[in-house]
Amino acid sequence: MAATTACATSGKEGQQPRLRADALRNRERIIAAARETMVEFGAEVPLDEIARRAGVGNATLYRHFADRLELIHYVTLSVMSRTADRAESALAEESDAFQALRRFVHAAVEERIGALCPLLSDGVDRDHPELLAARDRLESAIEAVMGAARDSGQLRTDIAVGDLMVAITQLTRPLPSSSCMDFDKFVHRHLQLFLDGLQTPARSELPGAAATLEDLRRRS
Repeated sequence: MAATTACATSGKEGQQPRLRADALRNRERIIAAARETMVEFGAEVPLDEIARRAGVGNATLYRHFADRLELIHYVTLSVMSRTADRAESALAEESDAFQALRRFVHAAVEERIGALCPLLSDGVDRDHPELLAARDRLESAIEAVMGAARDSGQLRTDIAVGDLMVAITQLTRPLPSSSCMDFDKFVHRHLQLFLDGLQTPARSELPGAAATLEDLRRRS
């Protein structure tokens, strides 16, 4: 993946040397395990649990990541990069523009974008150049998918990227208790209802204005 490959060639300050193949595999396993466990347990999941889930020792984890904030930085990069990959692949491989949008939305929830919100807490540099570049790429990829669907006449014209991301984020945000553990099995069903509401002709007039990602950033 773009983000994890970038992690192998440059640290947060661009000074980390290129890793050997086995070290790169360990690093990617740690990032993947961190993404899974942080979605499951939250950002404060013990690093020992992340190392165990990745199948590496604690020393290996700390050799790659100085602390929890650095690991969160790269988890965030990984999620955004993988989600952008999904958007670009859907647009390139689907002949029907709205089907490309459907494919992307259903794929995006698998990346659990909603889990990023609690990860980006105090102490994480949201304006780090790597995060800004990943965010710009993701926004451009989603804009392209939505633009193609809009140009085909299938996507209503009164929505923007922010509207789409609100729905995806809310449906993938970690739940506060384990009493709703089966919630995930309904996500794709409700996404399909949401997507049906995005198609033309629009059945109602939406209140307010279309939400952009800039709107979401200003209010966060």
